Amino acid sequence: MRLAVDPQWRAALLARADQLPLRPRLPLLWQQHVIGSVEVDFFDPLISQHASLARELLQLQHSASGSHWRLLGDATPALNTLADALRALGAGRVRQHWRNEQLAVCDAQGLRIASVERGICRPLGMATSAVHLVGGTSDGRFWVQQRSLDKANEPGLWDTLMGGMVSAQDSLESALARETWEEAGLRMDTLTDLRRGGEVLLRKPSSDGADAGYVVERVDWYRCTVPDGVQPLNQDGEVAQFALLEVPDLIERLQRDEFTTEAALILECALGAA
Repeated sequence: MRLAVDPQWRAALLARADQLPLRPRLPLLWQQHVIGSVEVDFFDPLISQHASLARELLQLQHSASGSHWRLLGDATPALNTLADALRALGAGRVRQHWRNEQLAVCDAQGLRIASVERGICRPLGMATSAVHLVGGTSDGRFWVQQRSLDKANEPGLWDTLMGGMVSAQDSLESALARETWEEAGLRMDTLTDLRRGGEVLLRKPSSDGADAGYVVERVDWYRCTVPDGVQPLNQDGEVAQFALLEVPDLIERLQRDEFTTEAALILECALGAA
């Protein structure tokens, strides 16, 4: 029999997953598409130090509904030129989060508009896509991972068996397979009962609240059974350890807020559906 989580804890979790920005932000548009948002003064260093480049890339516009920034030119080249310039300036800790990985840029309806370096997505408030895998066992336990202590975001917190970003080149299925191998050393054909679990949505300031970033992310999650005798083994150095938890222990750790917000949302859903 599954144990229920504390309703007050669940309410607080849902509130953490849907937060307003810490400071006012202006929408960022390309053509008619809203592709992100930035803090009001975010582009000031770029404008003051590289005024001609800023004029080529950006235009501050005003309307009856308020002000917004408009990205000029072709979306992908303009965004990546902007990313390079912001990285050089050290704006919004872009340099710290730079990964040389392109993520898809989508509008509010999920239409893919362009691609851009991953490290700029949070400062520009761009919607991103991620995929997670909940790994159970035949006797009802759950595999979870602890994030590496040197990860840029939420180091040392606990997570689902696997959680990773969907790159601009990925489908959900290819991202699921790639990240499951990189993080857990597991091939999809070794897992059983693989099925989609659902999705969770995050809107919240970046984890440290100090880098002008805002998270807008859709997380599609899947679940599977990890066969008896099969153990996860990290391949990319981004996992500190794995643990196999009984349900009461998992719930206790969830309610001590030892897990990332998205992992807690997903595992709470998985426990309720099991």
